[in-house]
Amino acid sequence: MEPISIILIISLAVFCEFLDASLGMLFGTILSPVLIMLGFNPLVVVPSILISQAVGGLIASFLHHRFENVKFGLKVRSPGAIADKIKEVGFSETIRKGVTKDLRATLIIAALGILATVGSVLIAVNIPKKALEYYIGILVLAMGIILLSKLKFTYTWKKILGIGLLSSFNKGLSGGGFGPVTTAGQVIAGRDGRASVGSTTLAEAPICITGFLTYWLAKGISDWTLPLYLTAGSMIGALIGPHFTAKFKNDKKLRKILGSLVLILGLFTLLKVLGVIKLSVKI
Repeated sequence: MEPISIILIISLAVFCEFLDASLGMLFGTILSPVLIMLGFNPLVVVPSILISQAVGGLIASFLHHRFENVKFGLKVRSPGAIADKIKEVGFSETIRKGVTKDLRATLIIAALGILATVGSVLIAVNIPKKALEYYIGILVLAMGIILLSKLKFTYTWKKILGIGLLSSFNKGLSGGGFGPVTTAGQVIAGRDGRASVGSTTLAEAPICITGFLTYWLAKGISDWTLPLYLTAGSMIGALIGPHFTAKFKNDKKLRKILGSLVLILGLFTLLKVLGVIKLSVKI
């Protein structure tokens, strides 16, 4: 690979991870079609995005917690106290009361998301590409409209369960579509914008690792060059993004920004699949 191509790939990863770490979306959603347009094999692109985003997401999650955009904490930290609590009220009740609301939402999204990702990766090579693009475009467009509207919904754990399954299914199929659905979905469901970004970032890491391993075991990785360069870029972007999120103290402004981005993303996806927008670049 030429030096200019290496610089381009790393720069793209830095930019996309910055967006993803600061707004909870757009890493795979942007990189997946761009890398394919640049001539990379889709079966290399998707696992490369998954592993690089996992690394970047873990770094960004630590910083989100540090800047108090989200609280990933345990209410009881002593192993002995946790064991006593489990004996007293049971495992599920200990989890429910022993972790913060942010961490609980993250664990729910991640646990169900892992299952959905494995299933979606296994059928990724069989689903019609056009149908998938239409589906994601319409779904993301609808979420953008809801975010920009004044509709408000009551936060429930059932909504978080549904959001985790739906978004992870998108991720395993296309390498993208997780962030817009998960972040926007949580805000629509009544969560704080900054907390939604932080939870999405952390939940995506184990889901991406699962998807990557599934691809690796099912198809193998023919070229490790792209994963390495994307991971290098994502690590840099992850160090920058959470600083940006921390600046949004007004959740209404963050909701408008998220809504505008999601709306534009949905429109772009639909226009592309309809053939109105045509992009083709090779390196």
